[in-house]
Amino acid sequence: MERIVEKFRKKLSLTTIVFIRSLMDEINWEARMIGIKGARGVGKTTLMLQYIKKHFEHDPAVLYVSLDDIWFSDNKLTDLADRFVKQGGKLLFLDEVHKYPGWSRELKNIYDDLPELKIVFTGSSLLEILNARADLSRRAIIYRMQGLSFREYLNFELGLKLIPHSLDEVLHNHLKISAEVTSAIKPLKYFSLYLRYGYYPFYKEIPELYYIRLGEIINMIIEIELPLLRGVDVSYSSKLKQMLLIISESAPFIPNISKLSERTGINRNTFISYLNFLCEAGLLQNLYRDSRGITRLQKPEKIFLENTNIAFALGNGLPEKGNIRETFFANQLSYSHSLTIPENGDFLADNSRTFEIGGRGKDNKQLNKATVNNGFIASDDIEFGNGNKIPLWMFGFLY
Repeated sequence: MERIVEKFRKKLSLTTIVFIRSLMDEINWEARMIGIKGARGVGKTTLMLQYIKKHFEHDPAVLYVSLDDIWFSDNKLTDLADRFVKQGGKLLFLDEVHKYPGWSRELKNIYDDLPELKIVFTGSSLLEILNARADLSRRAIIYRMQGLSFREYLNFELGLKLIPHSLDEVLHNHLKISAEVTSAIKPLKYFSLYLRYGYYPFYKEIPELYYIRLGEIINMIIEIELPLLRGVDVSYSSKLKQMLLIISESAPFIPNISKLSERTGINRNTFISYLNFLCEAGLLQNLYRDSRGITRLQKPEKIFLENTNIAFALGNGLPEKGNIRETFFANQLSYSHSLTIPENGDFLADNSRTFEIGGRGKDNKQLNKATVNNGFIASDDIEFGNGNKIPLWMFGFLY
């Protein structure tokens, strides 16, 4: 256990708190058990270590440990927690819980048997954090962590302190927000850069290796995690990667499941299941006509990559521009709003607002056809909007 403490202290000494994600302030850290779920690479580990450094840097009653540590090959998580509490431990941070077999059951036991201990844990979004068997749903408060928003990217990259805005504020006060932002920077200059490489915080570590590292994450999910955790046939790995590339090159991708099933040699129901798994893993975003009553075997209406950086990492050339615009919009809005595909228009948010996505010349024709009163245009390549026409980049200020 001494070696675990030593590793933790070394990691903590290398952690900086110059830039901290907004999620830090959204979490109720007083809860007895907190789960933070999110795809690989979005910054879950950093967030935990930053919280410790800000509040408990020299407190021996606080411990961080990654559950993929070799120490756990001969030791149990419950034993670690028991020893930690007996030594005065009060707050235990557990990283990469999905790397530990039977993690949810042991977390339940720790929660029930050691009421004086608070637990914070992270896990890949591929996993069912609210595991019914362990009944963590009654015990843990779960938070979702996404990659950097455009606003967070600007703050991270330029050392700014731009604040988030609600969707209502963006829709009705966009001129004021534009004036505030453009007085400090030229948003369009950085927007194109963000779409390419600003989503995962590790882009700053070794920029020239960013796409290689992102490619490794994609490969690990498809070749290792999906077969191990979801029983996906390993022989289909190359076909799933090919499908991701097809989606990135489409404008946008409207799936023909029968043709895709025939092309990949995967039967229809299995193929739809794989689409759901890729969505859980943080590689795809599947959108439906109606968000209510979605079943595992329901065909998505449109499929997007989870974020725009994946599209640039996958292809040799430039991804389709319309697809990139819609992928960005879907990614930023879906963090805190429900998103479906309407009969007319590109997106329906919260079952009440219709959006059309396009370039600076996009007009109201599609919205007028739908006779939508609550319709808006998210327009690329503009700094200022007008009426219901709003700069696309501004939807990156929602979180």
